[in-house]
Amino acid sequence: MDLEGKRIVVVGGSRGLGRGLAEAFVVRAAEVTVVARNATAVQGPGEQPAVTAISADATDVDAAWRIMDQTRPDLVIMNAGAEPPTERIDRIGWEAFTTNWNVDVKAALHWVQAALTLPMTPGGLVVLVSSGAAVQGSPLSGGYAGAKRAQWFIAKYAEGLSAELGLALRFRVIVPRQMFTGTGVGDTGIAAYAAAAGRTFAEQAATWPEMTPRAFGDMVADLIGRTGLAEAMVYAVRGDTGVTVIE
Repeated sequence: MDLEGKRIVVVGGSRGLGRGLAEAFVVRAAEVTVVARNATAVQGPGEQPAVTAISADATDVDAAWRIMDQTRPDLVIMNAGAEPPTERIDRIGWEAFTTNWNVDVKAALHWVQAALTLPMTPGGLVVLVSSGAAVQGSPLSGGYAGAKRAQWFIAKYAEGLSAELGLALRFRVIVPRQMFTGTGVGDTGIAAYAAAAGRTFAEQAATWPEMTPRAFGDMVADLIGRTGLAEAMVYAVRGDTGVTVIE
């Protein structure tokens, strides 16, 4: 998939991995729209990417349909999500436990439904950004791991329905298999596991390979540009091993 001139919507693209993805698409000459609660964070100083910014709640079903209809994207990146709670399983309440189900899963469902029902232009690609927690769990993060795994099933169900209806749309999953400093989810997780292990934040962060959100964005953008994610359903991305296929 040649990204030049492609209409790309990054949901949850104002900071962290989403911002790294948006920046990577911009330098590849794509037409990028970022959807975020605080769209003003996307526009401003010269170091920020030149994108169209839309303020919206990613879990708002009406916003998902409206933005999809207005932008008619070739590629949608669903990166929106909540910072997970950090508590042991014996201490966490149900409301906190379901935080990521009510944000990450809900947003993924609404945007995938909009892509299928409008529908997107044939050849369109929807990518859900999951988490390594979906593979190995995260005992200090409540329902986060389950929520991020549920995104895999949403993508698989949508892929099957697209084939059944002849929509020629693809639904894929990218799994960042490490924590990233300087991101909301990464810093929250690193701090929680550092405290549990009796380590400093820096010591815990050092257990993961070095990789910036922008480097992550470049790796994903290059992968999409090269393959269109046609070779598999779920891909892992990590600073030391690069891109690997999960399934």
